[in-house]
Amino acid sequence: MSGLDMYDVIIIGAGPGGYIAALRARQLGLTVALVEREALGGVCLNWGCIPSKHYIHKASEYQALTSMEALGVTIDRSTLDFSKVYASSRQVVATLTGGIAALMKKQCVDVISGTASFLDDETILVDGEEVKGEHIIVATGARPAELRGFEFDESAILSSTGALGLKKLPKSLLVLGGGAIGCEMAQIFAIFGVEVTLIEAANRLLPTEDIDVSSSIQTQLTRSGVKVLTGSKALSYASSNEGLSTVVENDGGTSSLTAEKILVAVGRVPNTDALNLSVIDVDVTEKGFIEVNEVGQTSNPNIYAIGDVTKTPMLAHVASLEAERAIGAISGIAPGPYPLMLPSAIYTEPQVAGFGLRESADEPLPENASVAVFPLSGAGKSIAVSAPEGFVKILSDTDTQEILGAHIVGHNATEMIHELLLTAVSELLPEDVINTVHAHPTLSEANQEAMRSVLGRAYHS
Repeated sequence: MSGLDMYDVIIIGAGPGGYIAALRARQLGLTVALVEREALGGVCLNWGCIPSKHYIHKASEYQALTSMEALGVTIDRSTLDFSKVYASSRQVVATLTGGIAALMKKQCVDVISGTASFLDDETILVDGEEVKGEHIIVATGARPAELRGFEFDESAILSSTGALGLKKLPKSLLVLGGGAIGCEMAQIFAIFGVEVTLIEAANRLLPTEDIDVSSSIQTQLTRSGVKVLTGSKALSYASSNEGLSTVVENDGGTSSLTAEKILVAVGRVPNTDALNLSVIDVDVTEKGFIEVNEVGQTSNPNIYAIGDVTKTPMLAHVASLEAERAIGAISGIAPGPYPLMLPSAIYTEPQVAGFGLRESADEPLPENASVAVFPLSGAGKSIAVSAPEGFVKILSDTDTQEILGAHIVGHNATEMIHELLLTAVSELLPEDVINTVHAHPTLSEANQEAMRSVLGRAYHS
């Protein structure tokens, strides 16, 4: 099974943390075994980030038929074959997983298929065979969290994986959880004509995002046909001839909602329970997260952990960042400080992207923080491409004008955010963005105008 008696690095899990760790290790001349029990690319590529974005893309194309009808083109929506949307998503996945496999072969990474568990701090067992490494990186990711009383059967009660595996649209769908996954999935199915109700226990959708972002996205989801219930909680369900009858608690009382299927999107839990971590003496929280330092090293110096198995944000790009830092530490490369500003991206339409300081209803902003908001409709291209919804919001230091955070709601927000993030991490100021000539017409002109708004001199608001 293994090509060497002792590898420099064994990596358990081939998601965006694990496979990047493998590639970086080979760049630095280390021998690598990459262990994966399912498919290369992990959940992100196979049943998460990539296929869900393909569904969003297809939903946006489907929604664009409305504009064609306005031009006199007749569309028969009843001919939609949703199984072909599913099939095209799997083709996208196959293309990308094949690409990763080719990279592993090109870079001479030994890929071992199977389920791994620890025997000691330099030995893992993979389907009955031992593999040894001087260092071992845990990159096993996370899985959808179950909600008591709504356990997954992937038929009536779906996880996000089950929802992305549907080949036929349900007539109605109840989505439990108004975070990023819940909002994205609710909008996808609503655009395709499913009757969708979205339930969130907090008093707003996307409760960890900026409050203005939450308000805007709730409005946009409602326009997409999603019925949104915040401050609400699903208590139980029962099957009936009409579907799944769910008891929902809100405003101090209860009501009943019926849907054909229920999608549970209430978070994710780390995949650490089957690793036999007790034999290697690493610190693990009650919820199963592995404790690490700023380079991913655990309390056992030979063992590292990256990505969703740690307490850092469950984002693919964070896992990749941590992969590079862990391999650097193993190779003796001094790490820089862990980035304080990490971008988040949510692929509703309009999209959401942000980093840093967020405005909340629960606690006031620091006294030195000021807020500037520029409407995306002030950028001419947003009107030209029929996507005027949204804004660019900048939070800055009142005295120094240092960028403390930024948030964008709008078409292509996830592409636009990086200019603002680079401004912040490079310790540039609004004047630097203002003085950078932006091509016209582009949506990124809204970034420039938002920076002008920080200084009170925007032209188009």
